[in-house]
Amino acid sequence: MTEESLTGRLLVATPALQEPTFARTVIVLLEHGATTGALGVVVNRMIDVPLAEVLPSAADLATAPDVLFDGGPVAPQTAIALGLAAVGAEPEGWNAVDGALVTVDLDHDPALLATTLTALRVFIGYAGWSPGQLEGEIAEGSWYVVDRLPLDCFTPEPARLWSAVLHRQPWPLSAVATCPLDPSMN
Repeated sequence: MTEESLTGRLLVATPALQEPTFARTVIVLLEHGATTGALGVVVNRMIDVPLAEVLPSAADLATAPDVLFDGGPVAPQTAIALGLAAVGAEPEGWNAVDGALVTVDLDHDPALLATTLTALRVFIGYAGWSPGQLEGEIAEGSWYVVDRLPLDCFTPEPARLWSAVLHRQPWPLSAVATCPLDPSMN
């Protein structure tokens, strides 16, 4: 798995990952390389702060729920915006990650972004791994690596994403979707 880039794929925390920062999280990988490490954002943890309060220029573009999201423990003062590019849109204020998933420049003209994006979410902080670290965590059973559907990062029900992503996987992984918070209670 170390040779293949996981950029654009989802990391889904296994029930064995009980550490509170990452328990039951779903992370989209924005960068991954054998020599560069990995960077992603947690896409299923909302912060109870309306986006309009901290970034009014992006509030009208935000996908519901239009709040900030906790992207991870690294650099909590850093904002990372993800968008979904419209079909055939020219890169106007964004950079492609994988398929239609893009990172968005929040300093770009919101009116121009509105013409090229169909979804937008803003994350505070990110998750990062040094070279080989993520591969080690996957090998020890902390993460499942699964394909991302286009709307996973923009779901209207982020709190349900962990179980929804697992539920759509083939057996036996789909059975994990109903695992209790404490796996010993299963």
